[in-house]
Amino acid sequence: MQLNDIEHNIRVIRERIEQACKRSGRNPEEVKLMLVTKTVPVERIQMALDAGENLIGENKVQEGLQKREPLTSANPSLDFHFIGHLQTNKVKDVLKFATCVQSVDRIKLATALHERLQKEGRTMDVLIQVNTSYEESKFGAAPEDALALIQEVAKLDTLRIKGLMTIGLFTDDQDKVRKCFKLLQKIRQEAQELALPNVRMEVMSMGMSGDFETAIEEGSTLVRVGSAIFGKRIYPDSHYWNENSKSE
Repeated sequence: MQLNDIEHNIRVIRERIEQACKRSGRNPEEVKLMLVTKTVPVERIQMALDAGENLIGENKVQEGLQKREPLTSANPSLDFHFIGHLQTNKVKDVLKFATCVQSVDRIKLATALHERLQKEGRTMDVLIQVNTSYEESKFGAAPEDALALIQEVAKLDTLRIKGLMTIGLFTDDQDKVRKCFKLLQKIRQEAQELALPNVRMEVMSMGMSGDFETAIEEGSTLVRVGSAIFGKRIYPDSHYWNENSKSE
């Protein structure tokens, strides 16, 4: 894929974001576009960054470590999020490149991040991942457990909860997908009412290549798009999302 192809794909996605915002009476500036770069070579990622993008998401710690040096040296202000399932033994490594961890889904992980950040003397933005589709193949806190998790994580002063993340139901039925996004909005509203310290429900990370327009209509402020920009991946996604076929 050449630079002009990636630029074209980004332009198309941004036009679709704008149209989805118009349909729902929203300002397109409220919605950030994240480039999902798993399995994408650094050279192609740089093409997208050269086209004006600055927010990327990686799913695998090792891949993020490998891409950190070439990408951050060429793009010092790069916003580099981690969006995959994170094991506690990978916390030290993920903090070497991630500016935000979107996949905090259990207190054990939050505590591991907190303890490492304490040692490093710094803080970090995180999102709470919720499994709004109730699919066993996906990671994320159960919706009924999300508020309790948010309350526990809020006690860890090195972590700034900026919002929520979810993956919609794997189906072509957008009405069913929409229910997942509506559920996340409900959790967001309930979390806001708690008025907890270190909690700012500003980011709603929901919507991928196949459903981001529906997500925008339901209040998404950050959509995660990979295959619609970079093309089909070389190998399956199962290692990253614990699912076999849904694409960002």
